[in-house]
Amino acid sequence: MLKQRVKNKKLTQSSKKWLQRQLNDEYVIQARKKGYRSRASFKIIEIQQKFKIISKNSIVLDLGSSPGGWSQVIAPLCKRVIAVDLLDMQPLTNVDFIKGDFQSSEVLDEIRRYLHTDKVDAIISDMAPNTCGIQKVDHLRILNLLEEVFDFAKKVLAPGASMVTKTFQGNGSDLLLRQLRNSFKTVSNFKPNASRKQSVEIYVVCQGFRNVTA
Repeated sequence: MLKQRVKNKKLTQSSKKWLQRQLNDEYVIQARKKGYRSRASFKIIEIQQKFKIISKNSIVLDLGSSPGGWSQVIAPLCKRVIAVDLLDMQPLTNVDFIKGDFQSSEVLDEIRRYLHTDKVDAIISDMAPNTCGIQKVDHLRILNLLEEVFDFAKKVLAPGASMVTKTFQGNGSDLLLRQLRNSFKTVSNFKPNASRKQSVEIYVVCQGFRNVTA
């Protein structure tokens, strides 16, 4: 495949590099061909293929869901998806969307109304905090977000459930990792092929929730 080059002189150099990377990214190209909303769709496809976190009877909660790339892939595989994001998201079949902060009591109450007496079988999250370029600071921010997702998960996960969250490569919080390993049967790190090689992102895949936090 011939690489496309960006020739718009009005763009900054960094914008040109980003646009050129997008134009030549095989996953961006395949996402367009398959009608996926995001190249990130391929990441959750790989995670599902390897870890089988979703079944046809699963209720899945997608945190930070917009534009819907993960929900779009998961919705046909499970019973239902509840998607949450601060940004708007276009409707998807078998997906109930809640606009708001997942940490707010209002969003939690709305999720519980959707669930009725059910619990969540899997939480998936491709969220990442705004980065500043300082590695230690960015790493602390992503660990803090992971901890917030975990604290939220304990309120809604069913026994045996799974949780998938993004983090960055580097030294982790020993306390947080110990809590995750105490609360799930298995905790694995996974970098999908769809993650860009230069990206430091990896995914923490937790399976077999047992709600033990001591």
